[in-house]
Amino acid sequence: MIFRKREVFDPDYLPEEIPFREKQISQLVSCIDPALQGFAPLNALCLGPPSTGKTSTIRFVLRRASDLETFHCSYIRCPTSKDSYKIFSKIFRDVFSQQPPLSGVSKSVLVEKIWSKLEKPLLVVLDDVNFLTSECASEVIYEILKAPDEHGVKVGIFAAATDVRFPLHLDPFAGAVFRYFEVFYPPYGRGEIREILLRRVKEGFSEGCLSDEAFERVVDIASGAADVRYGIFLLKTAGLIAESRRALRVEVDDVERAHEGEAVPFLAKALAALNSEERAVLGIICSVREISTGELYSLLSGEVRMSYRKFYDVLEKLERLRLVDIAFGEKGVGRTRYVHAKFGEEVFEKAMKLL
Repeated sequence: MIFRKREVFDPDYLPEEIPFREKQISQLVSCIDPALQGFAPLNALCLGPPSTGKTSTIRFVLRRASDLETFHCSYIRCPTSKDSYKIFSKIFRDVFSQQPPLSGVSKSVLVEKIWSKLEKPLLVVLDDVNFLTSECASEVIYEILKAPDEHGVKVGIFAAATDVRFPLHLDPFAGAVFRYFEVFYPPYGRGEIREILLRRVKEGFSEGCLSDEAFERVVDIASGAADVRYGIFLLKTAGLIAESRRALRVEVDDVERAHEGEAVPFLAKALAALNSEERAVLGIICSVREISTGELYSLLSGEVRMSYRKFYDVLEKLERLRLVDIAFGEKGVGRTRYVHAKFGEEVFEKAMKLL
């Protein structure tokens, strides 16, 4: 058998240890400690690029604290709950272990029911909060954090976002009540990615069922994309491909087939979070693979009207989402910024067709 424990490679799998995130875990524990003593948890804002451990560390800390049952926790995946009514309905279900009132009840009535019945401290986790509109995020954060003053309850928020400017998008009322500890998650380096993947291999694969060459290829691909989750996904997919051909070991060709088959849906998922202008910029970058920022802006100007300030905002977002790399290089006198694509034009075009 190729796999010892296939679930090790599932997206929702939470390992017993999370390496290279000890500092972040300690910060989150400090914020949750008051709730373990019957007080309001402290607010935390987890910031960092995708696939840097924000969700895993939050879930890890909550798992360690769940046995004490001294507080309520409502975990909300914002990409699937994009309006305030859905969010407060989820909070109601998590706190009271029952369905919220039937549709037709206003959000204000629903919120009032939550606060009037809440007896223990409550921690609300807003994962991927940047998927909410600024209006929705502001409304939800303000409704939750004004509750202690208006209803005498004990509540706090853990929010996770990839956009470091997220707090700037909140309205003044939400910004005034959302005082938080910032927990920063830097990108994993190649050595860290390799160690994380190696731990999954040792736990999930049968001994000797993954060749060294195949493993190093996965490390190369995951490091190039700065995405450890994609590396974990490749390991699982390559293992399934090897099983399908009744092999006893995963080889490099299995990894290459997995990468070729999954790069397209992987990119398509990222493209779904971009607007038309951002996709246009990424499309040009993928078509040339490497280009200076000045040359890129000149090419873009022929297709999309965009200010230079907006152009750099788009580049910053693409880099933050790990769709491109931006680095300085030599060109004539001085130094020039170059943009490097992580996907080729063919992969980009196939991904666009899936939208």
